[in-house]
Amino acid sequence: MSLPHAILTALLEKPSSGLELTRRFDRSIGYFWSATHQQIYRELGRLEHDGLIRALPTEQPARGQKKSYEVLPAGRAELARWTATSQDPKPMRDVLLLRLRAAAVVGTEGIETDLRHHLTLHRRQLAEYQEIENRDFGPGRDSAQDRLQHLVLRAGIDLETFWIQWLSHALEELGRLPAPE
Repeated sequence: MSLPHAILTALLEKPSSGLELTRRFDRSIGYFWSATHQQIYRELGRLEHDGLIRALPTEQPARGQKKSYEVLPAGRAELARWTATSQDPKPMRDVLLLRLRAAAVVGTEGIETDLRHHLTLHRRQLAEYQEIENRDFGPGRDSAQDRLQHLVLRAGIDLETFWIQWLSHALEELGRLPAPE
């Protein structure tokens, strides 16, 4: 149920068309809440139908012209209600961890290669987050909005750092295992 709230957040930050929202999801929100353009457009229709957003008026209504949307007071109220609602953390589900557990009983063939692949991907993602941090959160970016957005980015940085450390440790442990008989 969080996609509508992600869209409301993005539209409150800046009224946008569906295409612009899709691009913004690809560049920022999508790092922690992904959505396809079909999902975004479908949700825009629902939000508009429910009276939470509206299409901005255009000077010349034309068929095929992109619509830009803005959040209505009811949408802001819904986002504020959702933000204030407590939620329990979701249990972690990770296929790599399940495969590693299975390797304990069937053997580790292929696991080292996959661990190294994951390590490469997490290092790449960490570098991207650090680049965003250096570019977007330098000195003088101290408003409440900047600080909260930076906090979200720091969560990504810290998670990638965790995975890099854990994967490095897992590879070391795998290297210490006795050879299969």
